[in-house]
Amino acid sequence: MSRVVGTRPNIVGGLLGWGWLVVVLLPIYFILVTSIRRQADFYRDNPLSIPADPTLEAYGLVLANDFLRYFGNSLIVTAGTVAIVLAVAIMASYVIVRSPSRFARRSFDLYLIGIAIPLQATIIPVYYLIVQLGLYDTLLALVLPSAAFAIPITVLILVNFMRDVPQSLFESMRMDGAGDWAILWRLVLPLTRPALVTVGIYNALTVWNGFLFPLVLTQSAENRVLPLSLWTYQGEFTTNIPAVLAAVVLSVIPLVAAYAVGRRQLVAGLTAGFGK
Repeated sequence: MSRVVGTRPNIVGGLLGWGWLVVVLLPIYFILVTSIRRQADFYRDNPLSIPADPTLEAYGLVLANDFLRYFGNSLIVTAGTVAIVLAVAIMASYVIVRSPSRFARRSFDLYLIGIAIPLQATIIPVYYLIVQLGLYDTLLALVLPSAAFAIPITVLILVNFMRDVPQSLFESMRMDGAGDWAILWRLVLPLTRPALVTVGIYNALTVWNGFLFPLVLTQSAENRVLPLSLWTYQGEFTTNIPAVLAAVVLSVIPLVAAYAVGRRQLVAGLTAGFGK
């Protein structure tokens, strides 16, 4: 008779896991609770207590200070960057995977080199180029550099996905008389849709949180994006901590929504892209 061996519960691991969960959730709880607290109550009440008289006054103050304009600018920059990155990367990945030329295969090495170049090391040449093109203090000045730095990692992920598409499918479409554009549109795009969603969400999160390019390449309030606006709110609402944290909550809502929608494809896609 076989003997069933029971497994010992990992009590230490469980306690450490719960402790880490508290460490992660406590700052989030503090931000949410403080954002609905009155400014006068912030210095009087326990910072972790639930407000006795919750209010949305801080949110109204933030919305009245051009928050929607900054929110719209971030949407334009993020959507424009992601659209350019996906359009360029899908075509470049297709050429790298399907072209028999040596140049196409070697170009993949250039994209890998692009991943190794840190953004901070190129900020002065990027600034000079943007000024010479007459794009300084425009939203396009944020879209173009952001797209350029996002393309290498996007190509890496899409190439790894595209290499898994069976060669027989490409050959069958060739025999039916389909050209490269037809193959790209009817075969590659549908089969690589999970990868496109993955890199789209990943790049959107990166651009949405970007701070260095907006700080260096823009100046006027009309072209200010959310990360830079949060920095200015810290100076404008120095003593009004609930207003600052209300701005943080409003700026994070799109990130939480994007993660909730595509978290599985994001994690699975990045894992597959780097694990091959």
